[in-house]
Amino acid sequence: MTASETDTQALRALAALAHHDPSVRLRAALAVGSAPAPGNVGPLTARCAVEPEFSIREMLTWALTRHAASVTVPLLVDEVRAGRGQARSQALHTLSKIGDRRAWPVITPALLADPDDEVARSAWRAAVVLVPEGGEEALAVGLATQLGRGGRETQLSLSRALAALGEAMLPAVDAATRHPDPRVRTHALATERLRRDPDAGFEYAIEEAKRVTALGAGQ
Repeated sequence: MTASETDTQALRALAALAHHDPSVRLRAALAVGSAPAPGNVGPLTARCAVEPEFSIREMLTWALTRHAASVTVPLLVDEVRAGRGQARSQALHTLSKIGDRRAWPVITPALLADPDDEVARSAWRAAVVLVPEGGEEALAVGLATQLGRGGRETQLSLSRALAALGEAMLPAVDAATRHPDPRVRTHALATERLRRDPDAGFEYAIEEAKRVTALGAGQ
């Protein structure tokens, strides 16, 4: 196959990322990731921002991880800072898969507290992957400010992120177990339980934490 034919195939695959048929888009993302080239990164990143299918977004992320971090990371960081909703969440998810700590500066306190739950959850997951060595306790303090936030899925995401920091999370989470808000106390206690016994399950940890919080309030 000539270079011209290869370029034509690459252009067709990039164009197919916007095809109306999800199966075509999935195959296109696979094809683009299988033949990485710097020119692919922009179109892949742009498609992540609008792709409605979860499985295809995962394939787009995989395709981005196949490209050089020196090319992908700056574009993804720009997307986190300037994009909207899905674009920011997917960019953070991709950064967590790449794992290049040069992206760490984008993880700001404001990002960890982003009002969009999907963005915040992606930021929490990315943060525990990207945090520089020695920065775990400070990250735990930032994450702990979000204890008590949201519904089950959001709380579980935060607990998992904190638990992934290991013992570095203990001072911040222990302090939160004495927070005046019972919702924060309950979530902190459940997070401690989940770290000690990951197999117990989050629902069990939350119910046990609720009982402990209720007993404490009654004393």
